[in-house]
Amino acid sequence: MDRMQLKAMAKINLGLDVLRRREDGYHEVRMVMQTVHIFDQLQLEKRREEGIFVRTNLYYLPENENNLVYKAAKILREEFQLTGGIAIYLKKYIPVAAGMAGGSSDAAAVLFGMNRMYDLGLSMEELMERGVKIGADVPYCIMRGTALAEGIGEILSPLPPMPPCTILVAKPGIGVSTRFVFENLKANELENHPNIDGMVDALGSHDLRALAGCMDPGNVLETVTIPAYPVIQKLKNIMMDCGALTALMSGSGPTVFGIFESRQAAKRAYGTLKRGHLAKQVYLTTPYNRK
Repeated sequence: MDRMQLKAMAKINLGLDVLRRREDGYHEVRMVMQTVHIFDQLQLEKRREEGIFVRTNLYYLPENENNLVYKAAKILREEFQLTGGIAIYLKKYIPVAAGMAGGSSDAAAVLFGMNRMYDLGLSMEELMERGVKIGADVPYCIMRGTALAEGIGEILSPLPPMPPCTILVAKPGIGVSTRFVFENLKANELENHPNIDGMVDALGSHDLRALAGCMDPGNVLETVTIPAYPVIQKLKNIMMDCGALTALMSGSGPTVFGIFESRQAAKRAYGTLKRGHLAKQVYLTTPYNRK
């Protein structure tokens, strides 16, 4: 197999709790992760010429070792002493620096694809062990679906699939630094925490309304981002006013998503957001569940 086409899928955080800041500087988290049908497209191609060659459709993305797809390819090339080169063509559709794990998902796709192309024989667990060296979200992006993430995000437990619904995703035209968010988070002073256990129970009973009811407050990082970027709260308010069961920021932001029982209501909210120009990118999507 000399060429392969892959989809790298985005994620949202149905719940994101930070338990404490560890002595090593990392934050201990507890999150419910969900893959959605928004994806980047990658093409992997073997080359005779030695090296790793990265091309993207966005001029501002690095095409060297600063891109996570390059790091993923390098890990496997060095470990297995692969000869020849690998070309990676990346078309980005997942919003960049948006709290949707786009870069991590791209890296996960490269690990998965090269494992197949070069017949390396690595299991999903072995790919995940390599993925965490690239980033804490990469193991989840290899697993996909609905999962509980603990530790720094690398301890994963599969959960029952999210009930059918329509998810509206809106990315405002701002960037939020993950480092800024965690440096300004007062993890040890948080008073309100999301009901992660309630979310897990609601997924077990396949109850969308119960799941949504456990998601407020659903993301403790909003305590940092909303005061700094009020547009995030405005997007949440619009979605709720348009009939969302709940609306939440994903990851460290600034992307906001709303969960809708009614696709028609979600479409109306989509139109409202497009006309309001508060969001630079707006998507209607659905949960992705593992087969």
